[in-house]
Amino acid sequence: MADRTYVPAAGHDWLLFTYDPLSRLTGAEAAHRQLVEQADIESHHRVLDIGCGTGNLTLLVKRRHPQADVFGLDPDARALARARRKAEREGLALELHEGFSDALPFSDGSFDRVVSAFMLHHLAADEKAKTLREARRVLRDGGRLHVMDFAASGHGLLAHLFHHHLHDQEQIPGLLREAGFSESREVTERRTLLGRVAYHRAVR
Repeated sequence: MADRTYVPAAGHDWLLFTYDPLSRLTGAEAAHRQLVEQADIESHHRVLDIGCGTGNLTLLVKRRHPQADVFGLDPDARALARARRKAEREGLALELHEGFSDALPFSDGSFDRVVSAFMLHHLAADEKAKTLREARRVLRDGGRLHVMDFAASGHGLLAHLFHHHLHDQEQIPGLLREAGFSESREVTERRTLLGRVAYHRAVR
């Protein structure tokens, strides 16, 4: 981990304390709820949240589907520590792992669903491609990837202040196809205070 860099959830380490309040203020919670609904998770599923940060989406999945086995992964140890504290306060059992999205520490076919929210825009195009190939690898046959991130256009000022690589978001549909998913499509878009976000669905 020491020889790799990453973009923290709030854009800078010192802003981490602002991440959860800003998520609530900008409508991220409602956007997360829509993603979980579209993922159609069942009680027996194993679910991985890539780029889980402080655990907002991961915790939501577990609250909505308490019988599912829910995992989160992020390279930011400080964000993961916040996620663990939040899970402990709520009495929710999660597995949280420190690691990078383009080298997932899980076996082939380990999950029924992989979800991710507001993460891909942190990555350069080649890292996006590797991450999507890794997501496909850890999904079982017929498993699904559900991604929510900034749309190709319509980013708000806050998005540009705190986020990176917004210029290549239009590549996501093509990268999903190149990663080998048998089916991929943009499900819908919605507007948040950060700008327009798009939901993508892909089948292993």
